[in-house]
Formats: sequence, structure tokens, C-alpha cells
Amino acid sequence: MGGVRGGTMRRSRSVLAATALAAAMALAACAGPQPAPTATRTASSAPRPTYSGAPPFAAIPWQPGTTTTVLEKGLDAPWSVVPLPSGSALISERDSGKVVERLPSGGLRDVGAVPGSVHLGEGGLLGLAVPPGSTPPYLYAYETTRSDNRVVRLPLSGVPGSYALGAPEPVLTGIPRAANHDGGRLAFGPDGMLYVTTGDAANPANAQDLSSLGGKILRITPEGQVPHDNPFPGSPVWSYGHRNVQGIGWDAHGTMWASELGLNTWDELNIIVAGGNYGWPVHEGVAHDPKYVDPVAEWPPGQASPSGLAVVGDTVFVAALRGERLWTAWSTAGHAPVTVRAFLDGDLGRLRDVVGRGDSLWLLTNNTDGRGSPRAGDDELVQVPLIPAQNTRQPGQRRFADYA
Repeated sequence: MGGVRGGTMRRSRSVLAATALAAAMALAACAGPQPAPTATRTASSAPRPTYSGAPPFAAIPWQPGTTTTVLEKGLDAPWSVVPLPSGSALISERDSGKVVERLPSGGLRDVGAVPGSVHLGEGGLLGLAVPPGSTPPYLYAYETTRSDNRVVRLPLSGVPGSYALGAPEPVLTGIPRAANHDGGRLAFGPDGMLYVTTGDAANPANAQDLSSLGGKILRITPEGQVPHDNPFPGSPVWSYGHRNVQGIGWDAHGTMWASELGLNTWDELNIIVAGGNYGWPVHEGVAHDPKYVDPVAEWPPGQASPSGLAVVGDTVFVAALRGERLWTAWSTAGHAPVTVRAFLDGDLGRLRDVVGRGDSLWLLTNNTDGRGSPRAGDDELVQVPLIPAQNTRQPGQRRFADYA
């Protein structure tokens, strides 16, 4: 049974209408690890997902405005925020394993802990997702357990102010876990499939090993089965050669984008293609090697350490942890070259997640995760308005063509 958090109720605020999100599908869960991938790709490798329906925003460059509004305070190492169509939002707290509800008029209450979640370094309760279009509702969660990382789904009952979680059902198990590099982002693509990002679990060899679920982006059905059109027969692997992907999203053209934490040289923004090999640990950043897919933008880790990613129209927003800023990438009709620019540099500290919410962005700070410097009230859920971009190319800014 959830309860209102002491000292977190805030005065009512007008909440912008959420983009269309409905509750999840009534489908049977799949327990246990998926079949081991094979290294033989099918000739008819799956096409990338295509965008269905009218995009919620015009495909023009967008940027955050200069005004920030603190919606909530007092979050403990938050990792993911998922707006609901009811006006509420659900937030995961990594270390406690709790799901927290942000009420439509403001204020926080505990919904409950996800059973089996164990905090281990960067692991714990990580990404959340709610699939569109069907009922009864489910909340999908990526969690670290005592034996693995896994995806579970939990029945979600109630209404704003009384949401409750049912017993978890395993959807995908056997993802390698470690104190570092656990991936953890969940997102439902425009094709209705569930995409799961994983880290190499501090073992770089996992990323190139197609029999391992580590260092990959995975694609499964909402009940955990392998889609027939995945690029490797019988395997949930969608792309591989990743070190630690923590952000994914799709633009108005159906292009899939991902943010990836590098080692010491380059963090990456990638366009994801089915069956693509993104080079880790052989290469970090742009390699000019035809065997691997190069990133479309790269940053030194001190400027980024990218986590959550959101796409508005054709504009990609990337939350930066160590870099303590919000990166904006303007693409060319869903392709490279891209132009990148930083906003909110140092204003909020470490940023873990970013999502589109009406005509604004919601940001989760992450200063209480053990690596930041907490400020009064941390961690926070912050709202930033979206405005048409003033300049998408300024002197000294780099585009993908400049890296090539």
C-alpha cells in the first residue's frame, strides 16, 4: 500500500497534457533466458521501425527555454520517469527499489517497491515503461536481482493517488549484472515491440559475443518472445558492440537513436540499425572501419556521460551525468549530419533522464546517486519549456561531417 511522502506535497500546478500513453497489454509473460543467439544473420534482416501516426511535434529544431520549474523535490537516486495518460507519472528510485507516483496536481507518494530488486553499484531499479494502446495496464521495469538483470512487468491498478503494483511477472531474464555497466533503459518502439538496453556488465567481451545478452540493444514482444523478423534467428539481439546504452528513442521519421557511455575517450550518439555492430570494445567513437557502425556524434566523457534520451519531432535531447548538461542534437531528416549544442550547463547538476511532456521537457536530476554533489532538495523533477531553436549551427559547433 503506497503512502504520501512527508514534506513532498506541493501546491497545485497546472499540468500539461501528456502525449498519448495508454496502459499495457494483457499478454502472458515469458520466464527464463532467451535462446542463445547465433552469429548467422538472416538475408532478410528486419527493417528499422517506422513511425506510425502523426508526430506530436513539428519536425523542426527545438531547444529548451531558459526558465526551469522545480516540480518535485526529495527523490532518492531517481532513474526513470514515465508520464501516464491520467496525468500522474511514475518514477523509479534505483537504490530503494521503489516506484514513486507524481500526482497530477503535484506531490509525491510511494506506490511500492519492486520485489527482488537489489542495489548493486549502478544496478537496482532502473528503467520503467508503459506500453500504449491496450488494457489491463502493466508497468514494465528493468531491475537488478541477486543473480541477473531482468525485465519484469507488474499489474498496475488504481487511479491517481491510489496506484498499486501487483506481483511481478518475468519477461526477460539472464541479462548479465555487475556493479557497473548495467544498461537499463526500456522503451516501446513505434512497431509495438519492447526495446531493452543492456551494458557489458564490466566484461567488454560480452559486447561482441552474440550468445550473451550483455552490451546489446534487445528487441522482444511485450510478453518476452523473440519477434520473427529480428536480425539473428531466435535471438532477442537487435544491435550489439555496445558498452553501456542508457537512452533510446525514435524520431518522426522512424529513425532509432541511442546514447552510449564510453570509457575514457568518447561517449556516443548513435543511429541504430538492425543487426548493426557498434564496435565496442574494438573501437570507441568514430572508427572509419566498415565492419562497424560509427556514431553520428561523440563527446569526451567529461562533457557528457549520457543517460536518458528523448526525441521531439526530429530533435534529440540527451541527459548528461558527469557533463551536468542537456545536449541537443539536430539531425538532417532523421539522418547524419547532426549538429550538437549544450544547454543548462551546470545549472541542475547530474541529469539522469529526460522525457517529453506536452510542450515541455521533464528532467530528473541524479545528484544523490553517490557520484554527485547533492544540493538542497535533491533530487528533483524539473520542467523546462520547449521553444523553436534559435540557431542550429553556431561558430565552433561540430557536425557529424566534422568528425568524418
